Amino acid sequence: MLCKLSLKNIKKSIKDYAIYFFTLILGVAIFYVFNAIDSQTVMMDVTSSTREIITLMTNMLSGVSVFVSFILGFLIIYASRFLIKRRNKEFGIYLTLGMSKRKIASILFLETLFIGMISLAVGLGLGIILSQLMSLLVANMFEANLTKFAFTFSSSACIKTLIYFSIMYVLVMIFNTFNVGRCKLIDLLHGNKKSEKVRLKNPILCTFIFLVSSIVLGYAYYLVTGGISELTDASEIFKPIIMGAVSTFFLFWSLSGLLLRIIMKLKKIYYHGLNTFVLRQISSKINTTVMSMTIICLMLFVTICVLSSSLSIKNSMTANLKTMAPTDIQLYKYQNITEEQVKKTWNLTENMIEDGKLPLKDTLTHLNFNAEEYLQDIVEISLYSDTYITLKDTLGTYYNELKNIYPIMNYDAQEIFIKLSDYNKLAEILEEEKYTLKENEYIVLADYKELVDIRNEALKRDTKIQIANKEYIPKYDEVKNGFIFMNSTHANSGVFIVPDDAFANALVKETILTANYKGKEEEKYKIENKIMELESHPYNKQTSLSAITKISLYEASIGLGAMATFIGLYLGIIFLISSAALLALKELSEQADNKMRFTMLRKIGTDEKLLNKALFYQIGIFFLFPLLIAGIHSIFGIQFCNFILASFGSDKLLPSIIMTALFLIIIYGGYFLLTYFVSKNMIREK
Repeated sequence: MLCKLSLKNIKKSIKDYAIYFFTLILGVAIFYVFNAIDSQTVMMDVTSSTREIITLMTNMLSGVSVFVSFILGFLIIYASRFLIKRRNKEFGIYLTLGMSKRKIASILFLETLFIGMISLAVGLGLGIILSQLMSLLVANMFEANLTKFAFTFSSSACIKTLIYFSIMYVLVMIFNTFNVGRCKLIDLLHGNKKSEKVRLKNPILCTFIFLVSSIVLGYAYYLVTGGISELTDASEIFKPIIMGAVSTFFLFWSLSGLLLRIIMKLKKIYYHGLNTFVLRQISSKINTTVMSMTIICLMLFVTICVLSSSLSIKNSMTANLKTMAPTDIQLYKYQNITEEQVKKTWNLTENMIEDGKLPLKDTLTHLNFNAEEYLQDIVEISLYSDTYITLKDTLGTYYNELKNIYPIMNYDAQEIFIKLSDYNKLAEILEEEKYTLKENEYIVLADYKELVDIRNEALKRDTKIQIANKEYIPKYDEVKNGFIFMNSTHANSGVFIVPDDAFANALVKETILTANYKGKEEEKYKIENKIMELESHPYNKQTSLSAITKISLYEASIGLGAMATFIGLYLGIIFLISSAALLALKELSEQADNKMRFTMLRKIGTDEKLLNKALFYQIGIFFLFPLLIAGIHSIFGIQFCNFILASFGSDKLLPSIIMTALFLIIIYGGYFLLTYFVSKNMIREK
């Protein structure tokens, strides 16, 4: 009997359940898709290092799934509250007819069970289909060969989805039983007639709070853009975040009081059509709307920033690898190691001191690696440093101003020098510009943006440096961009090119061997593997030799970029669905209470078209308002993301912003339209 009644209720209320079904199905599908990535990557032809990165990514996605399950669990419980509220009168009639609360709870239990089973089945089916498309995205991200592509089903993702969502549904059932037990008959029968008393807030107080909130919000915007230099510590990034969140709440609070006052003064707008009714409808729930609007706005802000940055981070990390890694390999080795260096440098040990006296090629011989056999275009350069020449010395008079702007910068860091002839040898094989210097000139090479700006200011002031009692002046009034170190990001904070005789009698601090692999592409991978095998050689513990290769940099950049993209996509889509669903369910809950008000408007002769227009405006304001504020926040948030991505070598976010806009239109816009059509059905006269 109860089972039959539950099925009949679901069938009867299927339109009211549309948002609930839509959200559950999307949640199940996305949960399965991102947890099935490991099964999709098994068939890909990738290297062992890429395989390790993929394994790390899938493990991280599994961890993120726990967080996602909490978000979806909260969403399902919130949706259940709406469904119970929607059927208050129905449950009141059941109680009036003599049905016990235990049986009502049993009906809800069975309905939740049936809805859960249907949602899981449809969601898993959709997830399995979408996961095949995800395979193409994964292959594109990792630049893998998909010749072995086949239809895949991830049993582990399916089991994980079933377990997580089963736990959620059990919690919902417990929550529903508890809620029904607390219900009173009078509240069930007349709850939809209650509304909050409209209180017109003090306009002077609202104006004051609005101005203060705007000023604080403006300062938070400044801190993450023009004033980013004031955030001298990583923990200080929380300062503008907290300021922005609190200001957003008070902005909504003040605007909720001001807008109604302002529009009431605009008689033509206020009394046009059903605007009076719409504004009063919004105002009737104003006290409960402010907090939820703030939360939804902040979730949308996080969604826009996360999606915009994550969708471009892979391209950002690989964009400049051609210029950052123009050769196949670089070998680094500390020379003339002292005991003082061993104490200060984490990767140096005392047993490396002896090897530090040997040339780099002799170290390779000890490691049974013949450079001439495997490498070509070999260039060996030496780096020098002087304990008496630090960053502070090379900044000159600019240091006095800079120390107040960047108080925690390490101004005692030793500068690095390279001989002109060594640099020109490297520039020749790379076909880059060679330089000439007078006997008292120097050039600075750098590509790390923040240090480039600082050094440019010092060079414009014609800062002199002193090496071995000889004074040198800058040849150019700005830094030059030249290749010295292989890296995946722009991290060269400054290398000084000086005449050869500047360090004629000085000890070499570090030797760098730059070269290309011999042979074709497949042979290069064999040499790469041989380079990696040097790590396990017994002599490796006695040398500071390290290697960076183009292949390893490329694979790491692709892998880390893909990892950030997938985690960002996962969280971004879930946050977007959650914020849109919360707003939709809140609106539907309001419309369930407003049905009688729309009925009264019909009785006084209001046209159905005008009613639908009023409903559209009301829902549109609720959906647009948090999105508008989140969009303004995002303008500055994306600029901060741009600043972060610039350190990876790219600041082109436009394509990812367009993609984020498409996600917003499809998902957020989809929820808006679905909310409108379901609401229209709810207020329609039967």
